[in-house]
Amino acid sequence: MFKDKKVLGLICARGGSKGVPRKNIRALGEKPLIGWSIASARACDLIDRIVISTDDQEIARVAEYYAAEVPFIRPGELARDDSPEWSVWQHALRKLEELDNFRADYLIVLPPTSPFRSPDDIKKSLELISKGDADIVISVTESSRNPYFNMVELDSKDFAHLAKAPEKKVIRRQDAPEVYDMTTVLYTARTDFVLKANSIFDGKAKAIMIPQIRALDIDTEMDLKYAEFLISEGLVSLQ
Repeated sequence: MFKDKKVLGLICARGGSKGVPRKNIRALGEKPLIGWSIASARACDLIDRIVISTDDQEIARVAEYYAAEVPFIRPGELARDDSPEWSVWQHALRKLEELDNFRADYLIVLPPTSPFRSPDDIKKSLELISKGDADIVISVTESSRNPYFNMVELDSKDFAHLAKAPEKKVIRRQDAPEVYDMTTVLYTARTDFVLKANSIFDGKAKAIMIPQIRALDIDTEMDLKYAEFLISEGLVSLQ
């Protein structure tokens, strides 16, 4: 499938996280958060290189300890709260080509905030992108809310209206059109698309389904505590 193609696994981990300070190297189970993403990437033999994009020397040292590459330090202008993640992906692709003439055919981005992805999730996304009819593969999970049924918007007079009007009246949520939550588990794309586009939906996107328990996104201290609970109860597999 990837005999003549190169796959870059990219883990983007800036040092200035706010909700959970130093989040990317906070301990979860027996290793730092970034170690989980590195472990899942290393467990997939379709990935040729695992590279960290970070502005932080301590994160770089931790990543190297867990056997990921840190061939460059991300510039500060790409490590702010408002720095577009897409620009970080483009920078990494261009920097690797500049440094050692490495040109990836496919890019898979594995955010450290989703520690419970499985190597099979990675493989499924790569198999899907390799079919050639999509520019990018995202990961989704079942949504507990539905804009056709129980999500509302407030108008200028604070009256509530369904966020998305259905074609016909929906009595039960099960009868509403299916919608999904995007997750931060992974983003898998053709690199030529990433380099010419500016966002996911500039191109043709497909999705793989992730069980909710593996789709946890660590954004708060409570998320971290919940992740520890899942581990302690044996509800997620350890890598």
